[in-house]
Amino acid sequence: MRYLVTGGAGYVGSVCAAHLLAAGHEVTVLDDLSTGFREGVPLGATFVEGRVQDASRWLDASYDGVLHFAACSQVGESVTDPEKYWRNNVGGTIELLAAMRRAGVRRLVFSSTAAVYGEPASVPIQEAAATVPTNPYGATKLAVDHMITGECAAHGLAAASLRYFNVAGAHGAYGERHDPESHLIPLVLQVALGRRESISVYGSDYPTPDGTCVRDYIHVSDLAEAHLLALTAVQPGSHLICNLGNGNGFSVREVIETVRKVTGHPVPEAAAPRRAGDPAVLVASAAAARELLGWEPRRADLAGIVSDAWEFARGVAR
Repeated sequence: MRYLVTGGAGYVGSVCAAHLLAAGHEVTVLDDLSTGFREGVPLGATFVEGRVQDASRWLDASYDGVLHFAACSQVGESVTDPEKYWRNNVGGTIELLAAMRRAGVRRLVFSSTAAVYGEPASVPIQEAAATVPTNPYGATKLAVDHMITGECAAHGLAAASLRYFNVAGAHGAYGERHDPESHLIPLVLQVALGRRESISVYGSDYPTPDGTCVRDYIHVSDLAEAHLLALTAVQPGSHLICNLGNGNGFSVREVIETVRKVTGHPVPEAAAPRRAGDPAVLVASAAAARELLGWEPRRADLAGIVSDAWEFARGVAR
C-alpha cells in the first residue's frame, strides 16, 4: 500500500512511518519541520517539506490512506495561544479532509489524545467517558474527532481516532526530542545526562500510594503497531475510536526511581506545588483496542520503556 504520513518527522509520526516501511508499504512523509526533524524521517520514505493545509498539492488517487499526526501539541502553549491551535489543528484537518475527498482517498487514522477527556470521573477511562477537555489542545483534538465522524457519515470515509495516553520509549534511531520538552520521562533523563539540575515533583500529597500523580505510559512501538492494525480495521462510513494505553499506571516517583536504576545516575528531586488541573490518576481502558483492533501492548514494562528512551537520549546527546 501507499500511505501519506502527515507530521512524519515528529516523534510518533516517525516511528509509525518506520513501522509502515518495515511492513513493506510505500511512505510519503509530509512535514513542515516546525517541530519535527529532518533526520527523523525514516530511510526509505519520500519526504515532502510542506504544510498539511497544502496536502492537496501532493495527495492523489495513488494513495491508499493517510495517517495524520501533524498538529501543535503543547498544552501550556495552547492556553496562551489558542488561536494557533484552532488554526493548525482544526483548520489543517479541514483542508486535509477536503484534499482526501477530492483525491478519492478514503482511509484515515488520526492521532487523537486522552486530553479530550479532561479530568475523568473514574478510571480506567473508557471511550464512553464524558469528553470535557480542560485546555484548547484537547478541545481542538476533540473538534477534529467530531469532524471526522461527520466526514464518515456524509462521504463514506473509513477512519479511526486513536486516543493516546502517555507515549514514551523509542524505536531505534527514532525517539522523543520536543523543544521545549514537557514530558516526564525525557525530562528525568535530561537530569541523568547532566543537562538539568533536578526534576520537579509537582505535589506529593495526592491520594495515590506514594502521594505523586499516576499516569499510563505506552511504548511508542506498541502505539505504532496499533496504527497499522487500525488501517485494516476501519470500515467505510464508520469512525472507530479507541484509547491506547497499558491499562496500568506508574507514579512520578516510580518513574524517577526507574530512571535511577536504568541509568545508574543520581536524579535529584525538587519539591514543587501541585499544578492546577493535574488529576491524581489517569489510566486507560484499552479493552476496545484489544477487541476491535486485535491489539495488545507488548512492551508494558516501565524499565524497558525507560531503557529504550535512555539509549535514544544518549545517542542524541553525543
